[in-house]
Amino acid sequence: MPRTIERHNWVATRVDKTSDALTRAIATDLTSHVFTGREGKAVTLADGRSAVEFISCSYLGLDTHPAVVEAAVASLRRVGVQFSSSRTRMRYEDLESLERMLGVIYGGRHATCFTAVGSVHLGVLPLLGTGVLPSYPVSVSGVTFLIERTAHASIQVLRGVLEQIGDVDRFDCEDLDDLAVRLAAVRDAGRTPIVLVDGVGSMGGLIDVGALYDLCAAAEGYLYVDDAHGVSISGEQGAGFAYEEFRHLPGGLPASVILVGSLAKAFGGSNGGFVLLNTEEDTVELRRFGNPLIFGGPIALPVVSACRASAELHLDGTVARLQRDLWRNTELFDSRMGGALFNAGTRSPIRGALFKSEEDALVAAARLRKAGVIVTPAFFPTVAKGSGLIRMAVSAAHTTEQIELATNELEVPA
Repeated sequence: MPRTIERHNWVATRVDKTSDALTRAIATDLTSHVFTGREGKAVTLADGRSAVEFISCSYLGLDTHPAVVEAAVASLRRVGVQFSSSRTRMRYEDLESLERMLGVIYGGRHATCFTAVGSVHLGVLPLLGTGVLPSYPVSVSGVTFLIERTAHASIQVLRGVLEQIGDVDRFDCEDLDDLAVRLAAVRDAGRTPIVLVDGVGSMGGLIDVGALYDLCAAAEGYLYVDDAHGVSISGEQGAGFAYEEFRHLPGGLPASVILVGSLAKAFGGSNGGFVLLNTEEDTVELRRFGNPLIFGGPIALPVVSACRASAELHLDGTVARLQRDLWRNTELFDSRMGGALFNAGTRSPIRGALFKSEEDALVAAARLRKAGVIVTPAFFPTVAKGSGLIRMAVSAAHTTEQIELATNELEVPA
């Protein structure tokens, strides 16, 4: 049951409003699983039983691709597990190669890799808001950060940090008229607006980044897109959802759009994130002043090499073929569920069944678990208080039989 904490802040509010649903899910073997081995999307659990998982965000199966695995193994033998130094002191040559190839994938933008997407936000946003990055000037009156309400927690948790740089407000992308009013007010106050959003939502939903860009451009602001779940799933070279949304524009990706991606999800690495900036001068300043780059360690060396191999697969056409497998599987999933799930028919690999109560979601997860299918049951604050969600991550690596098994057992909420 929710508990009351005397001190009032966002942590206390979250704790007070959170039920014991997740604890119950763990206790009844519906989540927090331990696995000892896997083959494709079939996993062997610690108790010896096998199951089909729809949990991993490896939407293309690149994390087990032979070329990616072999690159990591060869790197491990050549240079070891880790080199404990910030990249400003010393860095692995495969990191240089990876960032160059990301630049090719993203049409000549300049890539810098971090240990995690959250570290990208922490490193980039204070510099962007302060006007440190040369090709992203800001008003002498300062900036206002406008955070979309469903943006990832790694952005939301930085509100206190961002408030040291500029004003912070929140908005709902379902109400663009309201956002337009807020942007106009920021512009009229002589400040530079910086709008922060996801591309593909981690629990579902595709953000209309094109419409948001138009509003930002009219207010002479910047659009910052965390496309962690969109990387690799779209585009001939796997640039991803958000980048492809801007391909139709003259000149492609606008200079006022900052894209952030993940190396961990569809890209196939075990950790890491990256940001794409306009110029080499921008990256020089980021690497001089970005806190996580200066005071944090690097991505593990075998992971860097694995990501370099994945980048090669993006450029040689392999990823484009895997994308076709992914969308074939999502179409099969949708057809078998009658298009009734959240995200049905969209170019998102995430499908969701939203239940009116936490109890209904727990029952649905238990039914799937009994059939040998493990999923992600989610509760507040991921979804509205009192409701529950069954999240299923569809992958190119799922077989037809595995999708049929899952859809046979997943009951559509009334």
